[in-house]
Amino acid sequence: MATAEGKKHRIGMAEFQRFGGAMLTPVLFFMFSGIVVAVTSVLTNPMLVGEIANEGTAWNGFWNTVANGGWTVFNNMEILFAIGLAYGLSNEAKGRAALEAFVLYMTFNVFINNLLAFFGPMFHVDLATAETGIKAIGGVTTLDTGFLGAILVSGVIVALHNRFFNKRLPEWLGIFQGSALVAAVGFPVMLALAFAFCLVWPTVQAGINQLQYFMSNAGLLGVWVYTFLEKALLPTGLHHFIYSPFQYGPAVVEGGITYYWMEHLQQFASSSESLTTLFPAGGFQLQGLSNFFGIPGIALAFYFTSRKENRKKMLALCIPGVITAALCGITEPFDYTFLFVAPVLFFVHAFLAATFATVQYAFGLSGDFGGGLIDVFAKNVIPLGQNHLMTYVVMFAIGLVSIAVYFIVFRYLILKFDFQTPGRGEDIEFHTKSDYREKMAAGKESNAVFVDEAAGYLVALGGAANIVSVTNCMTRLRVSVSDETLVKDDKAFLEWGAKGVVRNGDAFQVIVGLSVPQVTEAFKDLVSGKTEMPSGIE
Repeated sequence: MATAEGKKHRIGMAEFQRFGGAMLTPVLFFMFSGIVVAVTSVLTNPMLVGEIANEGTAWNGFWNTVANGGWTVFNNMEILFAIGLAYGLSNEAKGRAALEAFVLYMTFNVFINNLLAFFGPMFHVDLATAETGIKAIGGVTTLDTGFLGAILVSGVIVALHNRFFNKRLPEWLGIFQGSALVAAVGFPVMLALAFAFCLVWPTVQAGINQLQYFMSNAGLLGVWVYTFLEKALLPTGLHHFIYSPFQYGPAVVEGGITYYWMEHLQQFASSSESLTTLFPAGGFQLQGLSNFFGIPGIALAFYFTSRKENRKKMLALCIPGVITAALCGITEPFDYTFLFVAPVLFFVHAFLAATFATVQYAFGLSGDFGGGLIDVFAKNVIPLGQNHLMTYVVMFAIGLVSIAVYFIVFRYLILKFDFQTPGRGEDIEFHTKSDYREKMAAGKESNAVFVDEAAGYLVALGGAANIVSVTNCMTRLRVSVSDETLVKDDKAFLEWGAKGVVRNGDAFQVIVGLSVPQVTEAFKDLVSGKTEMPSGIE
């Protein structure tokens, strides 16, 4: 029998899972927009493409137009987080919740604008003269609360939506039900929140400035600790609270590392000073180096420690995982193939990732390395190659060394402690999806594959009546259930194509892979009854 304290802990972990999935939605937009901004920064730089890119030319005007389109996402980052969080965390009517979040979040910012305009001296903020701490969000000049303020306010709006959206009013007040009631209740709440932020946030900003100073001057130690925690906390979902304030918030630079790097890209590209001198905060964005230098070393270790008769299957497992990690920066499909059979290796991975990120920083590397090689070349190597080519040559030289070290360390530990990593046991069939290939070859519709897969997971999770909430992140189907004892063992998931299962009380993560959005939608339709269960799956 689970204790009340254990139940509360599991509920908390389930909420962390939902939060992580909700955070993913706005982050996905940054990838493409970042590449657009990076590419256009090259095409509008006369030093790189010649006089055709001079200011005033048609070429310059066109590509600056494209660049400004790319900046739309970064300039409205707070709004995206407010809407994305509401969509991800609302229990029902997610579209309505997203609209409510937009309306009430903008109302919150208008309230702040007017409070500061009329009562600025009370809050020690002068909108007319302030050079920092102020930002235009959706055209409204307000306090620069960054993504943190957006998700705090959005969290309140989600709570209001979940509490009041379905509240039934008397017939004569029926027009105020649903979103109208949420907006009406939220209006005074936003005013109170705006007043509280005006009182508290200037002090918070001062504290953030102190944190920025400390971390910027912590040097190598700061980079190591940050990278280790960001990697080590990945299985819990708590890594979102490590990287988000740095990457998208003002923990080390105003606007976050991603925004600041893109905003100053041409300035960095035109200077021959060391990247760590130009942008010391970029040391906190080197964790992505392990995507294309660490993962290949681990894959080699797994391959050469696997049984010879399993090595063909290991190639089928490792090659797609390495390519996905190296090119796109999505490591979960690979990480979760060994995290749960040998968790100590995952912490070794975090240690090595932090160590090599710190070494790279010591050799002058800085920038935005949060993604894969596509992202790295678009945002770093191509636009800055002219003046910083040797920095990137050194980066790849150290990277090759790190691949070798990863291989040696992992191979030694696997053999020394006989860790049952993929390929060392009798059966590694769970890494394939042959069932689906057969069904597709038989002429079934492609979406039927996702329906069958989702149905298999639903049965393994105890059926529709056992499902409390459903969401997903980049590669994982995240589900909370009413009764965890009804959930079947891992084999029931693996035979439907899952890479693994994370269990934490009544919170479950099914490692699906990059098809998880389609599987999630099919799963939700099965739970709601919109789609019938396929015959033969029980």
